Amino acid sequence: MDQQEALRKLQAEELSVLLAIGEFCERNDITWFMMSGTALGAARHQGFIPWDDDIDIGMLRADYDKFVSLAKAGLPEGCSLHTPENTTGFAPLFAKVFKDGTLFQTQETLDSGLDQGIFVDVFPFDRVPKDERACAATMRSAALWQRASYLYHSGAISVPHRGALGMAERAACRVAHGIARLLLTPEKIKSRFERLIDRTPVQDGDCLITLSWPYMRPVGTELLVPTSVAVFEGHELPAPALVEKYLENEYGNWRELPAPENRRTHLPQRLVFSDGSEWAASAGA
Repeated sequence: MDQQEALRKLQAEELSVLLAIGEFCERNDITWFMMSGTALGAARHQGFIPWDDDIDIGMLRADYDKFVSLAKAGLPEGCSLHTPENTTGFAPLFAKVFKDGTLFQTQETLDSGLDQGIFVDVFPFDRVPKDERACAATMRSAALWQRASYLYHSGAISVPHRGALGMAERAACRVAHGIARLLLTPEKIKSRFERLIDRTPVQDGDCLITLSWPYMRPVGTELLVPTSVAVFEGHELPAPALVEKYLENEYGNWRELPAPENRRTHLPQRLVFSDGSEWAASAGA
């Protein structure tokens, strides 16, 4: 199959996981919402951004903790929850729900020994200080420990640049990987990250962010909950309360399509789908 067919099959697998999560959360009174590119796709395309290859959902911390606790053994058959606590080689400091019997293989997962299925990312939103300097310090610390986790598990980290600069960044990651393996453990990384989490109940007017991916501007509670509804691939699903303001906060002019050269699909090295078919970068490029 070519890359476009592989992308369509990947999106279909991810959608099936998303719908299973939605049914599970409805049964267990867990509030969740589409976020980031998934919310953007719903608002702008009523589904996937055509070139996008992942699904992200968010929950406030209390709902996230409840979700993780119940989903460890309670997800529908064919789906499984994965976190650093229950999965060897798992670097993200947030949860993923895998579709069992599938594979989403990157160089990072190969290095870390993670048999990663096709997945949906599940991010907790945590309170951060309203003071700008204190907030920035918290976000820097969160980013430090998330990067440390990725570098501990693999020296083959995706880097933002190409060419000579990209080569230098990849070399630096390999060196940092060796240092991280000498100085850190997954338990130490998780413990330091957990110190940043404020689990007191969220209130109106709080500033929230995904500490496990702290590269966006904080949002007010009122932008996220109570959730609204948006159409995604023909399904009415939860979205941030003020979805347009949420998207403006994250993307600015979100209605404008990016230039064609910036519409990139980042398929992994190898995909195995639930029907047994496969796609590999070398064969599908």
